[in-house]
Amino acid sequence: MLFATKRILAASSKVSRNANMKISGISLLAALFGLVACGQKTEAPQPPTAAKVPYEIVTLGKTRVDDYYWMNQRENPDVIAYLEAENAYTDAVMAHTKPLQDKIFEEMKARLPEEDSSAPYRYGDYLYFRKQARTQDYPIYFRRNVEPDSEDELLLDVNVIAEGHEFFSAAGFKVSPDHKLAAYAVDDVGRRFYTLNIVDLETGEVIDDSVRNITPNFVWADDSQTVYYVRQNPQTLTYEKVYRHNVAAADEELIYTEPDETYTVTVNKDIAGRFIFINSNCTVANEVRYLDASDAKAQPQLIEARIVDDEYYVTDGGDRFFIRTNEDAVNFKVMEAPYATPGREHWTPVVEHRDDVLIEGVTAFKDYLVLDERQNGLTQLAVIDRANAEQFLVGFEEPAYAVASTSNYEFDSPTLRYNYESFTRPSSIYDYEFKRRESRLIKADEVLGGFDSANYQSERIFVTARDGVAQIPVEIVYRKGMKLDGKNPVWQYGYGSYGAIYDPSFSSTRISMLDRGFIFALAHIRGGSEMGRNWYYDGRQLNKKNTFTDFIDVSRYFVEAGYTSPQHLYAEGGSAGGLLMGAVSNMAPELYNGINAGVAFVDVVTTMLDDSIPLTALEWDEWGNPATEKFYDYMVSYSPYDQVAAKDYPNMLLTTGLHDSQVQYWEPAKWAAKLRAMKTDKHILLLKTDMEAGHGGKAGRLQRLREAAFEYAFFFDLEGIKE
Repeated sequence: MLFATKRILAASSKVSRNANMKISGISLLAALFGLVACGQKTEAPQPPTAAKVPYEIVTLGKTRVDDYYWMNQRENPDVIAYLEAENAYTDAVMAHTKPLQDKIFEEMKARLPEEDSSAPYRYGDYLYFRKQARTQDYPIYFRRNVEPDSEDELLLDVNVIAEGHEFFSAAGFKVSPDHKLAAYAVDDVGRRFYTLNIVDLETGEVIDDSVRNITPNFVWADDSQTVYYVRQNPQTLTYEKVYRHNVAAADEELIYTEPDETYTVTVNKDIAGRFIFINSNCTVANEVRYLDASDAKAQPQLIEARIVDDEYYVTDGGDRFFIRTNEDAVNFKVMEAPYATPGREHWTPVVEHRDDVLIEGVTAFKDYLVLDERQNGLTQLAVIDRANAEQFLVGFEEPAYAVASTSNYEFDSPTLRYNYESFTRPSSIYDYEFKRRESRLIKADEVLGGFDSANYQSERIFVTARDGVAQIPVEIVYRKGMKLDGKNPVWQYGYGSYGAIYDPSFSSTRISMLDRGFIFALAHIRGGSEMGRNWYYDGRQLNKKNTFTDFIDVSRYFVEAGYTSPQHLYAEGGSAGGLLMGAVSNMAPELYNGINAGVAFVDVVTTMLDDSIPLTALEWDEWGNPATEKFYDYMVSYSPYDQVAAKDYPNMLLTTGLHDSQVQYWEPAKWAAKLRAMKTDKHILLLKTDMEAGHGGKAGRLQRLREAAFEYAFFFDLEGIKE
C-alpha cells in the first residue's frame, strides 16, 4: 500500500485533457488518510492529505495544472475514501463542540410551536393548509370546506411517505381544478430527479407514479386529468422538455423541446387560469409560449421571439395579457396586449419605466393589478385599479423588512394575500382589502423559547464602495445593548449573483447567534438586483470582481467603524455565495477569523469549460464563456481554486453534498485539498460532505436544524463560546 501510494505521489508526467483518469489497482488510502508511522502517537487529529496527480488543462494555448482533478470520479472508491477521511477529521476536530451543538439544536427546536399550522388559503370551495409538529421533519397537508363547522381532511402526510429514507423531498403539492386529485413530486436521492405521484384525495391512494425523472415543475390542465411537466437533460440537468401526461390514459406526449442549451424551460399557470405558459429563460433573455388550459390537445403558441439581452414575462389578465418587459426599460415596465394579437407590435403601456423602481412581479386579479416592486433596495406592493388606472401603495413602517405577494389562487378575490417579515418580526400573513385599502393579519408565526422581539434592534446602513460611487445597502440586527468597542463578533452574509435578492427576513435559528452577542449583517453587494438591474449588471461577467470588493469593503467598514475587529469577523455564503467566500479568502484573508462556505462554486474556469458538467452552458450568460480569451483571463484572475496561494488563510468550514446537482461535490473537495497543501497557517480547515444529500442539504426540518447547529458551533467555538 505505501509503495503504491509513493508511486502516485511521485507522479510527474503531464496528463492530457482527454485522458482517462480512472486510477485503478492503486490504493490511495495512506495518502488520503494522512496515516502516521507505526508506533507514532499524536494528541491532535491529523488532517487527510490528498494524492497529487497532475492533470494538464490547455485552453487557448494557456496551461493550468490541476493536481486534484481525479476527484471528479464519483464512483471511484478512492474518492469516497477521501471524502470519508475528511468527514472523520471534521468529526474529530469538532467532537469537543458536540455538547454545544446539542444545546444549540435544542434551543432552535424549542422555538418551534408544538404544532404549527399555515394560514389557510382559499382555492375553489376549500381552504388548504399545512400542519407540522415540533418533532416532525415534514409537513402534513390538509383542507376543509369553506362552509362553517367543516372538518379538516388529511390529504398527505409527508412524514409517513418519507419513512426509511436518508434523504427525502416531496415538492410541488398541487390539487387538480376539480379538487379530486393531487400531484406531488418525490426525490429520495438529492440529485433533483423526481417521480410524479398522483393521489386520489378521496381514498388517499397513489393511482399513478409512472412519470419518472422529471423536475418538480408541473401544472394541472382544466380537465383535472392532464398534467404538464418539465423533464431535464439527464447529463446537463438543464430543464429541457415539456410533456403532458393524461392520468386516465397513462400516456406521455412531448409538446416542446428547448433547442438552445443556454436556456432552461419552465411551465406555469396564473390565477386567471385560462392558459398554461411555457417559459424559455436564460440569464438575460427569454421567450414565452402559451396554450389553452381547457384543450388537452392544444399546441404552444409563441408570443414573441427571443432577442439577446431582452426579457419579457407574461401574466394572464383574464381578458388580456400583461407583459413585464425591460425593452428600453432596465428596471422593467408593464405593457398589455390582446389575446388575439399578443406580439410586441401590439403592446401598449400600463406602467412606465422608472429609474428608481424595479418591477419584480405582476399578479393579475379580476379588478386589480398588483406589482411587487423594489425602491431604494426595499420591497413594496403597488396596486392598480383596473377600472380607472388609479395606483396606490400598501404602506410599511420598519426601516428594513421583506414583503411579497403569496398564496393568491382566486382571480375574483377582493383581497391580496401577502407575507411580511423583518429581522426582528416573524413572518406574518396578511389579507389586504382592495376597496378599503386596509390590511388584516391572518396569521403570525409563533416563536417560543422566550423570544421577545423587543430585545432586538435592526438597522439599515449604506457603505461606500471603493469606487467612491456605489452605495452598498447593509441590514444589521443585534441584541440591544451593543457597544461599538471593536469586540463584537460580526457574522456577515452575502451572495451577489444571478440578480438574486436576499431580503432581511426573520430567522428563529438566528436568535441563537444574536443571544450570544453576534451582530448579523446582510450585505447587498453588486451582482444582486437589490438596487435595480444595473446593480446586477455591475456584478456579472467582466464586472464580477465588484461583488467581491463590495463584500470586502463592507467588512472593512465594520472594522473601521468600531463594530468589530478581524479577530471577531466572520463571513458566510453558499453556492455562488461560496464562490464569494473563496474569492474574499484569497483577496483579504487577514480580515476574517472564520469563513463558512457552503456548496461552494470555486473551480469556476474548469467547470465553465466543460459543458458536459450539469448546468454549465446556461451559466455562460452569468460568468462568461472561458473559451473566449477575455473571459478566460478574467475568470482565472478571480477563480478561488486557481488563486489559492502559499499564504495564511482564515479558519474555514467547507460543506458539500455528494449528490449535489448544482455545484458538483468535487469543487469544494479539490479546494480543501489544495488549501491544505498550500496554506501557511495552522488555522482550522474542515471539509464536511453529506454523503446522502444534494445542493440544499438535508430536506427534513429537524435535520436542517442539526446542520445549522453544527455550523453555528464552528463560529462560536472560534469565538471562545462554550455554551
